[in-house]
Amino acid sequence: MFDILIKHGTIVDGKGGTPFEADVAIEGDRIVAVGDLGDAKSRDTIDAKGLLVTPGFVDVHTHYDGQATWDALLTPSCWHGVTTVVMGNCGVGFAPVRPDHKEWLIELMEGVEDIPGTALADGIQWDWESFPEYLDALEKFPRAVDVGTQVPHGAVRGFVMGKRGANNEAANPEEIQEMANLVEEAITAGALGFSTSRTLVHRALDGQPVPGTFAAEDELMAIGDALERAGSGVFELAPAGVMGEDLAAPKKEVDWMRRLSARTGRPVSFALVQIDQEPELWREILDLCEEAVSEGAQLIPQVGSRPTMLLIGLQTFSPFSFKPTFSAMEEWSLEERVAELRKPEVKEQILAEESVDPDPLLDFVFQGMDKIFVLGESPDYEPGPEKSIEFLAKESGESAESVLYDRMLDFGGRALLMVALVGYKHGNLEAMREMLSSSSSVFGLGDGGAHCGAICDASMTTFMLTHWARDRIRGDKMPLEWVIRKMTRETAELYGLNDRGCIEAGFKADLNLIDHESLKLELPHIAHDLPGGARRLIQKAQGYETTIVSGEVTFQRGEETGARPGRVIRGPQEKS
Repeated sequence: MFDILIKHGTIVDGKGGTPFEADVAIEGDRIVAVGDLGDAKSRDTIDAKGLLVTPGFVDVHTHYDGQATWDALLTPSCWHGVTTVVMGNCGVGFAPVRPDHKEWLIELMEGVEDIPGTALADGIQWDWESFPEYLDALEKFPRAVDVGTQVPHGAVRGFVMGKRGANNEAANPEEIQEMANLVEEAITAGALGFSTSRTLVHRALDGQPVPGTFAAEDELMAIGDALERAGSGVFELAPAGVMGEDLAAPKKEVDWMRRLSARTGRPVSFALVQIDQEPELWREILDLCEEAVSEGAQLIPQVGSRPTMLLIGLQTFSPFSFKPTFSAMEEWSLEERVAELRKPEVKEQILAEESVDPDPLLDFVFQGMDKIFVLGESPDYEPGPEKSIEFLAKESGESAESVLYDRMLDFGGRALLMVALVGYKHGNLEAMREMLSSSSSVFGLGDGGAHCGAICDASMTTFMLTHWARDRIRGDKMPLEWVIRKMTRETAELYGLNDRGCIEAGFKADLNLIDHESLKLELPHIAHDLPGGARRLIQKAQGYETTIVSGEVTFQRGEETGARPGRVIRGPQEKS
């Protein structure tokens, strides 16, 4: 008598093999049988005829460090088949923390990851100081998904060095040793790794680079040695030059990363994107990684599935926000603003006005209309040049500003436009397809829980299944079995989570049942559902029929069931 029997599903097992029809039996939190199970009995039988049955997705790049203390579901990731998240990325997080550093860590997270500080201040209860105590606090909270976390460089540096650490001053040998000890303590307690950031793009709310941005090699190596002593853990980072701010930096970063990995035996995982200034640099980085692997190092680039972008519109950020007439409507409802903005005389007045104290981002927006694309009601993240504001303006004979103004009023003012920052050279995602297809890379960079006001990329898993495995028309697709493996077995193995990411007897019963033909992304929209009513962009999907975590059904057709089988992951995991 099985607990759950899934019948007649199309199994995509996570190992990269050809999909096949079979039954899956679950007892407790484990898969116990896969195959033709005939007339086997079960307490709950699910007919999966016509559905994909996949392992639950393992998202290794999220920022739920605060949200995990108040949100049992971890939206929006839970709506996109994710059953395990790894947080604590990019060197920011909330442990260890001294009592007088809490506000500083909130401001650091708000500045780097655009998570409203008011929500973090209202939502976090702060019943910890050390990193092991943070893990204990996370374990007290019921949840629907599994959560693993890393110890962040920013918090460690601030804990040891105080203001000097926050200001990126050089650490002395005693401070370096104390930091290494804290990291070893965290890994021993169950942290899945250590994270840092070295890109100048990541800055605290006061504009200061993230602590650790300029850390010397002796500091980095000492922390790597701490991972070696603890015997586990990934060294994760946002490297210098990741957004093209220093074109000489990426190769220099690979040099110390390969030496650190070879010295410690630990994997080093870092963000890799295509940048406009050097559109083929990513190939050189991949080649260097493969060379390093051949010499015994473990360098694993993290690659996203769509461009690094901003979403602009009346709900989020409007380039017209600094025009006096437009800004006077700031407190109006969306419906009231749309009605007023549709008046020809109001449009004419706004377009004629000069911006007052404009954000520097405006220069990029108004000078790069070829990089701004209409997203559409069914969001298209690989739009052709014919969807750019520049193209539409030339076609219509209007100014680009006029076309941008009108397109923001579509769908009752809920339209969004994609500003492609990096990763969209030549108007396609071919470089990203090649990066994703590389055996050296791992899927990541969805940033679940972060960038609340301008991005919503936690849905990248769904985009992988719809765009890359089914819908792509502007180039080659990717095999379904490869896409699933990229989001399950490969991401799980990177962090030593060898108990999940595969449909096979003995593995954890984390599963998705998906109507692949009907699977679709909805348009992102603003919700005021963070603590204190703070706002964020969220995005849902249609087509996830059932999600199972540890043998319990957590979601049915996008709606939660109330089950809370999720737990805090402490260290590497093995299958039964």
